This record gives sequence, structure tokens and C-alpha cells, in this order.
Amino acid sequence: MEDARGMAGSDNFTMLPLNRRVKIVTSDSKMEETLQSLKSSKAPAVINYGASWCRICSQILPSFCQLSNEFPNISFVYADIDECPETTQNIRYTPTFRFFRDGERVDEMYGAGEERLRDRLWLHS
Repeated sequence: MEDARGMAGSDNFTMLPLNRRVKIVTSDSKMEETLQSLKSSKAPAVINYGASWCRICSQILPSFCQLSNEFPNISFVYADIDECPETTQNIRYTPTFRFFRDGERVDEMYGAGEERLRDRLWLHS
């Protein structure tokens, strides 16, 4: 598992605190593996679909990492849509947060907002 420090080769993400709670998905094959893992898991999860060129994505990402520590029972995943073009082709807005429970997508949130995201995470924890 990669941490947020080495993510996507983008300068936007190199300054993030080291966080081993956020799984970074860097290819379509890893995204497929992650989605399969979510399907077999009973734990709640959230995937943050973003892009290195998206200013709003880079603004919410440190909060996303911090929230992963506040909600240890939720699996946190970050996927850059440019690194996973096949498996993220249905993502229309960045950032998009998808919430999973028992392997099924149960909710979706578009855009950033730390309080909105925290409220959604609380709801799904």
C-alpha cells in the first residue's frame, strides 16, 4: 500500500502528512483489486476520486487523510482519475466521494467540504 506522500507524482500531494490509513490506487488493475476487496469486506469504506490538476481535490485531500484517523472503522481510498482512466470513466465531477457498505455502494457526495464529508462519514461509520 502506498501512502499519501508518494502519490501520483504530483507536487500537490508530496506535502501531505504520512498517512498509512489511506490506500492510494495508482492503476486500473489496482482499482479493480480494491473494488473486489470492498465487495468481499463487511467494513464500511469511502473512495475519494480526485485529480492532481483539480485545485479543490488538493484542498480537501489533507482533510480526507486527517478524517481517516478520526474514523478508524472506515477504509479510506484515494484514486486519481487520470491514473485509473478505465475504472473511473463514469466519474463526472472531482472530487467525488463514494461510500460502500457490505461491498455495495450506498451513497455518493460531489465536491469538497470538510464538515459535509465528516457528517457523511459519521453517518456511514
